Amino acid sequence: MPETVLVTGAAQGLGAAVARHLAARGNRLVLMDRDQRGLGQTAALCPGSLQITVDLSDAHETARALSDLPPIDTLIHNAAILRVEPIEAVTLATFQATMNVGIQAAFMLTQAVWPGMRARGAGALIFVSSRSGIEGFVDETAYCAAKHALEGFSKCLAMEGAPHKIVSYTITPGMFMHTPMSETTYGPEARAKWVDPIRLAPAFAYLSSRRPAHLSGQRLNAWELSEGEVE
Repeated sequence: MPETVLVTGAAQGLGAAVARHLAARGNRLVLMDRDQRGLGQTAALCPGSLQITVDLSDAHETARALSDLPPIDTLIHNAAILRVEPIEAVTLATFQATMNVGIQAAFMLTQAVWPGMRARGAGALIFVSSRSGIEGFVDETAYCAAKHALEGFSKCLAMEGAPHKIVSYTITPGMFMHTPMSETTYGPEARAKWVDPIRLAPAFAYLSSRRPAHLSGQRLNAWELSEGEVE
């Protein structure tokens, strides 16, 4: 039976690739992004998908967008803001927007889908992390803070969700990706290795459909899952 998957940051890059891959596997998609034009382009490749244009940095706008969701089987929170700048240049507005999209939206999205998952006795939460959620990087104070927060958030959800068969994972790309975000951050060495994000999409399909309980609460590598364990 087709399942419904909510993907944030679906207008481009990894989010768009994951959405296309899941749609090709027969899933119903709920697509979120603030870029209405890009969102429409992704939706055109995902027949029957629901488009929700929303700025996830705005709590009130996010709450309105979440007020009438269909039942969600899997949440994939991929949306993020990355501005590379030294700490003295980071404005409060930039820091708040980065944290709002990264962790506030994760909290609000989870609260919105959790009751239905609990009632059905099944669900998957997948939060896109990165090396910035594992270690620190120069000029990435806001982004690293948001990704580190996601790591702790997911661990708690895995424990709370276990009695209800709700699993929670963070997932890092594990490979350099060619996306609009990486075009602003990758140097020549990384660009020489980058791959199309569609190569990482099978990992998300695997976690969404199989929901391995023994991996819940862990940080996973999308490249390794896609190239190794996933057909």
